[in-house]
Amino acid sequence: MDNNIPFQTIDWQSVPKTEHAGTTGTAYWQTMQFDGLRIRYVEYSENYKADHWCEKGHIVYCLKGEVINELKDGTQSTLSEGMSYIVSDDLSSHRSITKEGVHLLIIDGDFLKLKHNKKINKD
Repeated sequence: MDNNIPFQTIDWQSVPKTEHAGTTGTAYWQTMQFDGLRIRYVEYSENYKADHWCEKGHIVYCLKGEVINELKDGTQSTLSEGMSYIVSDDLSSHRSITKEGVHLLIIDGDFLKLKHNKKINKD
């Protein structure tokens, strides 16, 4: 099986949008799916609040606007234009919240799966 991705450009204006309702507001996803890799251009409307806690790992780059990242323990951080965050799968329960809306580039895939280190006993 060939999992390689040949050189290509992505014209995001030609990638169909899918709509995802939040608890409040709406998320619009434009998705490119490859074997073990997903790349999305995501726009959250103003006053968006995710309707679930996400356990998935991501690399997120903020293109425009601001998003508040809330962790299940109540910790919050703000990502604004030019900033990124990264997390592996299953390392945090997080959700996105906006006031004015945001545009994000989000990359996730198999490479973000949590790796468990096994301790070797050398007795």
